[in-house]
Amino acid sequence: MSAPTCEITLTVNGEPVTETVEARKSLVDFLREDLALTGSHVGCEHGVCGACTVRVNGVIVRGCLTLAVACDGATIETIEGASDSGELTDLQDAFEKRNALQCGFCTPGMLLTAQELLQNTKTPSREQIREHLSGNYCRCTGYQAIVDAVEAVAQARNGGKR
Repeated sequence: MSAPTCEITLTVNGEPVTETVEARKSLVDFLREDLALTGSHVGCEHGVCGACTVRVNGVIVRGCLTLAVACDGATIETIEGASDSGELTDLQDAFEKRNALQCGFCTPGMLLTAQELLQNTKTPSREQIREHLSGNYCRCTGYQAIVDAVEAVAQARNGGKR
């Protein structure tokens, strides 16, 4: 017996998409397998590691815990869309300069999460940065370089003020 399917229509990175998907398919699997948007990764599949982070209607969510059918009518932004738009250029540059993206597996989720913080908090403290990023696991950097990068971008976006 085949799995039940549903047709969904959504906007992904500014492009309208209509697809038929299995009712139980996660958003991150839909993005990766059906749309070939592989920037968001599948890590723990329990919503803990943050590797699958994407934006749904402007809010970051765990793509592994979100069903694709639940996004019918929604606007989805992936790391590819956020990167292509240029909104993350300064964060990407800071991550590179401070060696905050060693293997790169966590980087897409870290960037989207950091961008959310910087949109909502003009100059977050190092403690606020750590707290906001605490749902994103990194096994390579030890987080210091990531916090340094986010702090530098916050200061630069605020004209160097703390």
